[in-house]
Amino acid sequence: MSGKTITRAQLSEAVYQEVGLSRNESADLLESVLNEVTDALGRDETVKISSFGSFSIRSKGQRIGRNPKTGEEVPILPRKVLVFRPSQVLKARINERKA
Repeated sequence: MSGKTITRAQLSEAVYQEVGLSRNESADLLESVLNEVTDALGRDETVKISSFGSFSIRSKGQRIGRNPKTGEEVPILPRKVLVFRPSQVLKARINERKA
């Protein structure tokens, strides 16, 4: 892994460069898209982005875990987790770059 991270500012700049909107409009567009994705996931909806992948929420039930230091059993409460499933197109693009 290269350890590189892409930030919101860099995504916004990429929109500015590619689409030709002003920097403020590009930032607003990015925020709108991210807010819509967040809101949809908050409503337990699946978000599918063609040729990229799907984001969904999965419920995990309560279970018994173990404290690694003490070995004591502790309950792990039920919760929701975010799941991302990449599309076949994305998987193929990632694998062709590694070759």
